[in-house]
Amino acid sequence: MDQVWETDQLPGRWLHHDGRRYLYCSGTGYLGIAHNPDFAALLAEGLARYGTNYGSSRNSNLRLRIYAEAEAYLTRWTGAVAALTVSSGYLAGQMAVKALALAGRFEYAPGTHPAAWLTDLPGLSSALRFDDWAEMLLEKLHASPPEPAVIVSNSLDPLRVQHYDFSWTRHLPSDRPLTLLIDDSHGFGVTGPNGAGIFPQLQVPDSVRVVVVSSLGKACGIPGGVVLSSDADFITGLQRSAYFAASSPIVPAYLHAFVRAAPVYTQARQQLAANVRQFSEAVAALDLFQMAEDFPVFYTPNNALCGFLQAQNILISSFAYPTPTDARITRIVLSALHTSQDVAQVAEAVRAFADHMA
Repeated sequence: MDQVWETDQLPGRWLHHDGRRYLYCSGTGYLGIAHNPDFAALLAEGLARYGTNYGSSRNSNLRLRIYAEAEAYLTRWTGAVAALTVSSGYLAGQMAVKALALAGRFEYAPGTHPAAWLTDLPGLSSALRFDDWAEMLLEKLHASPPEPAVIVSNSLDPLRVQHYDFSWTRHLPSDRPLTLLIDDSHGFGVTGPNGAGIFPQLQVPDSVRVVVVSSLGKACGIPGGVVLSSDADFITGLQRSAYFAASSPIVPAYLHAFVRAAPVYTQARQQLAANVRQFSEAVAALDLFQMAEDFPVFYTPNNALCGFLQAQNILISSFAYPTPTDARITRIVLSALHTSQDVAQVAEAVRAFADHMA
């Protein structure tokens, strides 16, 4: 898809463009919260109580209780010792990584998101598979002097779609200060027990500090981000930092809705899981997609699928990423807004494409 479309409405299940209606299978709103009427009602309650914005520092002499309430909710949900909310996932990543700048040498997994980069060019290897990188890193750590290190990775690959296996972190050396920093922006709200993401799935030696950063704006539909940690002192340090004091917080009305929306999220996850199972089973034999269990993104290296589906009034994701000079990434993205009939329609169109290409 070389052309860029502009619209005056946020797509949900459908996108209307130039007089035509397209089934929308793109974006990162996996749970469809932006168009969920039950969540909208909770948000309306929050707006009535807190207004449309809160531009003050959270370190001022007047503090809204909803922030501590939301952070306590996040710790109960994920099993983290402490949590801190901020105004974006990118800020969460940058705040955490800058706080760790002197915590040891940085070891980056392939494909680590720029939100977790300490420098503009951290030297990521694009040639290594994640599992190979993890094996090499363990060997390197166990063979080297006990110097501190910060290990940085995404929780999964949302572009070419791969769940990462973190069982190797159980074998990290315990004779040195180590921090495991993971960006869980695409998993949080969808993967893990009750959508709690990667944090409760990690098993590391007691000596390893865990820090998970995430956008809340994807599955959870909240314009903000979060830092989770096994180390309460690390979160306290972030709270006292100039980055935190000088940044605007999440709009409190959204957190009001968030802490009251557990049934909304549960129902949306159930619908999304059913959609993913249905589509996965329908296209499994085509050998067209790279997919991961229970994840609503389906990557194909065949970019022609985008134009074919567009002609069938289905719009999928297909653009160069992360820069305009990079390769195009083509993916079908399902959401909780899709019905079983929608999924069947997309699957049928994909099978027609496979027949066309045969």
